[in-house]
Amino acid sequence: MKKSLMAITLVGAFTLAGAAYAGGKHDHGHDQDDNGGSHGMEQGGGQMFLVKKEIDGHQVSFHVMKAKPGKQMGGSHDFMIKVEKDGEVLTDIVMNTKVVHPNDESETKPTMKMGDWFMAGYDLGHSGRHQLMILFKTADGKKHKGGVYYSAD
Repeated sequence: MKKSLMAITLVGAFTLAGAAYAGGKHDHGHDQDDNGGSHGMEQGGGQMFLVKKEIDGHQVSFHVMKAKPGKQMGGSHDFMIKVEKDGEVLTDIVMNTKVVHPNDESETKPTMKMGDWFMAGYDLGHSGRHQLMILFKTADGKKHKGGVYYSAD
């Protein structure tokens, strides 16, 4: 029952985020990392962040959103990742995340599966630029890594 409720809540959140984005009230952020360009959007003073980039032929979506009060899963923000290949969502993968905070301290966490997304909770509310990184292993045994930057106000 809890998983069903959580899935419905996430679907609703993503639906609302899509509607807000389509409404035209957003800023485009063009963050880059060591591996080249990416594209995405950030809305509402950093409350909604979505960057898509290609990693080794996989389309990877990096999504950060502030956790709802009482719904925090390990931090103030939910760091969510979706991996696609040839238009298909890959869910048979193993993924770990790492965040390097503005003060150069870092922490690593495994992800939990949430539908098509993988998620880890981090405290990202403090000002500055956070480096968000992932390492995932696909069903063929190959490892893939990449990341983006997230700036908190």
